[in-house]
Amino acid sequence: QVQLVESGGGLVQPGGSLRLSCAASGFTLNRAAIGWFRQAPGKEREGVSCISSTGGRILYADSVKGRFTISKDNAKNTVYLQMNSLKPEDTAVYYCAGRLVGYSTDTSNSPDWYDTWGQGTQVTVSS
Repeated sequence: QVQLVESGGGLVQPGGSLRLSCAASGFTLNRAAIGWFRQAPGKEREGVSCISSTGGRILYADSVKGRFTISKDNAKNTVYLQMNSLKPEDTAVYYCAGRLVGYSTDTSNSPDWYDTWGQGTQVTVSS
């Protein structure tokens, strides 16, 4: 069974940091592209960052460049999203998504490109 499980969300003050994890089961990350997305109440789901199966191609939304870092640990079959200098506007439910692409530099920040989704983890940035 192909599955993605996010963890690491929570409440943090503005300027703080969180690290989200996306653990994969049923497939190996060295054959899958992974994306992080977020959805705030009343807003559409937006791409935050994504990484190819090779790890050689990484994309970030302009709103998070310089603050968020995506990485992967193939041995742990897990993708991480390190979020620093958090702002109230980063408050949302964060989802990871995957697509099997083989060993490739293909990846995308479009939610329509992915076919497997996690359940989401809440991130709240507030004082």
